[in-house]
Amino acid sequence: MTETQALTEPLDTMIRLLSFEGKQNPYPLYEELRAHGGLVRLGDKHWLAVGYEECARALRAPGLLQTDAAMQDLRMPGWREHSSWQWLTKNMLFSNEPDHDRMRRFFSSAFSAHSVSAFGPMVERLADEAVAHLEKAAAEGAPEGVDLVEELTYRLPIAVLGELLSIPPEDQPGMHPLIKAITTSMDPVGDLSQLNPGDAAMDKLAEYVADLVDRRRAAPGTDLTSAFVKARDAGSDLTEEDLVANLMAVIVAGSEAPQDLLGNSIRIAAQHPEYAERIREDAEFTARFLEEVLRFDPPVHALNRVAGEDQEFFGETVTRGSAVTLLIASGNRDPRRFTEPDRFDPDRPGNQKQLTFSAGAHYCLGAALARMTAETLLPKLFRRFPDLAVVGTPGFRDQIVQRGHDRLPVTLG
Repeated sequence: MTETQALTEPLDTMIRLLSFEGKQNPYPLYEELRAHGGLVRLGDKHWLAVGYEECARALRAPGLLQTDAAMQDLRMPGWREHSSWQWLTKNMLFSNEPDHDRMRRFFSSAFSAHSVSAFGPMVERLADEAVAHLEKAAAEGAPEGVDLVEELTYRLPIAVLGELLSIPPEDQPGMHPLIKAITTSMDPVGDLSQLNPGDAAMDKLAEYVADLVDRRRAAPGTDLTSAFVKARDAGSDLTEEDLVANLMAVIVAGSEAPQDLLGNSIRIAAQHPEYAERIREDAEFTARFLEEVLRFDPPVHALNRVAGEDQEFFGETVTRGSAVTLLIASGNRDPRRFTEPDRFDPDRPGNQKQLTFSAGAHYCLGAALARMTAETLLPKLFRRFPDLAVVGTPGFRDQIVQRGHDRLPVTLG
């Protein structure tokens, strides 16, 4: 850390972080912020948790609440005019107790580690199909490369969700632009009109999911949507709106984050052939490799909380209504927690302690499925294409909360 970096004002650093250029490589900017300590004041009512311990505690702190409807009223006047946040505040990801516990209990058993283990054969089959599709797309496409995002890293997670939720294959590609637009609504906005693309996408997805629920109610199958509908109609305390909102959350979170995990993992392995070689033959190494990707270059960089009451947090007074932004990707590179944090090391001890899947009551419901999907695909991909190479310098989307590649051109060798 240079003296110049250490003296950079946090607000100036944050402005650069939120620029397109900053989002392409935010890690030096996280380091600038950590020079001010693990908890950084950004204004009278805004704090940044940038250290590992600060993020880890904030994830579990009962006084730091999710941005539900009541908290959004404090932080974002006018949000109720935007359907993106109307729907977001109705799902478990943006809820507090008792609503969070009520909704999570309803959905959690379907995505437990035990339940996910039964999905293994289906994920294996879909991963084989995805690799075969990639080969076909490359053969039919331009010689300069094929886009992994479009042809593989989005395609596999949405195919898995499609089988689980009964989303027909022909409907899955059209969801991609909707999901991308919805995730932009979770980024910081300077003007609420920036939510308009997410609003339009959310309206379309809500209409689709409501129709899916109606179809599964009329003609139940063995899929999870049918099971959820049956359980709700049998007397659950879940409302129809709760069901639709949370199925939308499963589709968005269950496709975008795994897509970005796969993209980052493939890019790093392709750029380090020694890792790709080990992935081909060693399942235990593949699991460790993925944990290090989740620490080193995660698909989720930031989470937001709001102080529900005045409280002391790491020696600072955080007043009611204050926003606390958890830059968990910064915490994952905190040198107080990880030795040489800017060095990618799949054999690093303790990398499973990364914060990417959150912690506490809001630990990611889809973590086990995301890990299974990646652990299944990567060996198949690098066995079939041992010379897979990234073309040029990959760019990232203009997003910071959910960060990943917009395109990832590769040649298959």
